[in-house]
Amino acid sequence: MATPIVMVGRNVGAFANTVLRTSSVLLNVDVCGIKGRHVIFSQECRLQRPAAFHTACVLRTAPAITVTDEPDMLYQRIEVQVKGHDKTVLDSYEFFATVAAKELGIDIGKVYEPPKNIERLTLLKSVHIFKKHRVQYEMRTHYRCIELSRITGSTAQVYLEYIQRNLPEGVAMEITKAAIERVPEHIQNPMWDGIPNKDKASQ
Repeated sequence: MATPIVMVGRNVGAFANTVLRTSSVLLNVDVCGIKGRHVIFSQECRLQRPAAFHTACVLRTAPAITVTDEPDMLYQRIEVQVKGHDKTVLDSYEFFATVAAKELGIDIGKVYEPPKNIERLTLLKSVHIFKKHRVQYEMRTHYRCIELSRITGSTAQVYLEYIQRNLPEGVAMEITKAAIERVPEHIQNPMWDGIPNKDKASQ
């Protein structure tokens, strides 16, 4: 004889109704009874699904990587500039971004810190009187630039999405891309090739 399974729950009625609705169809579970705060099931639950479950439920997943015939973009240089008011946060984020680039095998051109921008606002210390007593507010914006050189479009997309998702609060990012493109066909040949030579015209 099969041993009973005892399950404990706070709301026994709601738990039993949920189990009866879902598991009776998939697992053929028989409820022996409810005793106090315990729901007792019999062990005659067969793990065999109905035949309709196998035919109707077809699980398909889209491929994780899509292969196309289009050539990948090439970037000669990508400049990542971040700015914020806290210098220590930018130091930590610079370390994170450079380590992530090294792990992905991205060539880092240079990392530098542009001069900070300071905005000052001078107001009266009192709202209405005492003109010679003033207070000055100062807002400093620190910058950090990371230049990446010779990078493909797919690698740049993955790297930029990764560092943008981990961007700290209060930090803004600006990205400048310089792409490498093929010379158009209508200007591949020089313009002076189509101009007749004066020597040939005189002959």
